[in-house]
Amino acid sequence: MRRRIRGGIHVPGDPAYPTAGFNVAVTRNPWAVVDVCDARDVADVVAVAGVTATTVAVAATGHGGTDVGDGSILVRTAALDRCEVDPVSATARVGAGVRWQTVIEQAARHGLAPLCGSAPGVGVAGLISGGGIGPLVRTFGATADHVRSIEVVTGDGMLARATPEDHTDLFWGLRGGKATLGLITECVIDLFPLSEIVGGALYFDAADAPEVLTAWQRWCADMPRSASTSLALLRLPDLPGVPRPLAGRATIAVRFACVEDLGTATNILAPMRAVATPLIDTVGMLPYPAIGAIHADPVEPIPSHDDGTLLSDLPDEALEVLLRHAGPDVRTPLLMVELRLLGGAYAEEPRVAGALSHRRASHNLHAVGVLAGPGAASVRTATDALLADMSAWACGRLPNFTASSDPAVIRSCYDDPTADRLARLAREFDPRGVLAVGQVMR
Repeated sequence: MRRRIRGGIHVPGDPAYPTAGFNVAVTRNPWAVVDVCDARDVADVVAVAGVTATTVAVAATGHGGTDVGDGSILVRTAALDRCEVDPVSATARVGAGVRWQTVIEQAARHGLAPLCGSAPGVGVAGLISGGGIGPLVRTFGATADHVRSIEVVTGDGMLARATPEDHTDLFWGLRGGKATLGLITECVIDLFPLSEIVGGALYFDAADAPEVLTAWQRWCADMPRSASTSLALLRLPDLPGVPRPLAGRATIAVRFACVEDLGTATNILAPMRAVATPLIDTVGMLPYPAIGAIHADPVEPIPSHDDGTLLSDLPDEALEVLLRHAGPDVRTPLLMVELRLLGGAYAEEPRVAGALSHRRASHNLHAVGVLAGPGAASVRTATDALLADMSAWACGRLPNFTASSDPAVIRSCYDDPTADRLARLAREFDPRGVLAVGQVMR
């Protein structure tokens, strides 16, 4: 590798070897770590792996990562930091090491915006490879639906540029299939003429959770596609950075994002504001670069465990289950139990099909617990119990909300035809199993 690769190569004991991603509970002890300089470096790493019976994993920000052992080479993509906005075509060319916030800020100079996820600190390539479900998902659909081209290194070492017209199987599988078919090095994405939206959250005391949850369920039934929403049952710690009205107590948050004018958006939100008196109301005109404030996801690395499921429906019985597991009078180690409303543009067939599946799901349920403190040992048990009791309405998973190397869990992210096609294409583009590590379909 040292003869072929221009980037830095680090082995255990080297100062630059440790790789702590956003989830510090994930263990990464690869045979070597490579800080690649360009796509050619990535291809050379894959070539070396192909003749040394090792696998290749990738790390950018470490959101949603899985364990990496000493049978793998870990590629770090921070140096692939190209980010160029073309205001004429309303696109951005983005390297695999770029985070969404960088694209957001550069696009904002031209009155444009990318379709990011709820946490702008996440890497662009990782979100796209898992589909991408952001604050405006009902209005514009999944992030992966708005990709023009993808440059990739496949498992057999081929450097390719996949588009709707060229390498169409790759273009299909890279948008939703994670790293099953290849390692993304660069992509061109659509930008939208948005400089601001109406967005924010209403935070209520947990005592109001039954009424808020029921009202939210009813309110969602008539939600226009110009608006998107999620609801989260929260137990935020009493730590610096957590707003005082929310710190150390159970609360329930209704997140809201809308592309209508302020008056129209205010009318849409009015039923939720009338349910109870919010502890905090942050909804208003929001500059697009501040879109991360809607979900206010953590920005500092934490040790965590999360899992989730898509739901086919959210009847009253499902609300009762949620309250039994995360209601105001329940002691639970779960930091957050979240429901994201889907439908709208997400449920429609995209102009160019991809591997993202389960488009007819009504909601995504996601639970997160911190693996620290007195409740750490029971986080996984609490998560599993919640999902088991919600299984009557479960209809698959989303890749970006399911960081797992369990083949059964990975397969649940796809319908049967998609899973079978991904597995078949993996045999074609990765015949030696170089990419058969972590969250990939086999």
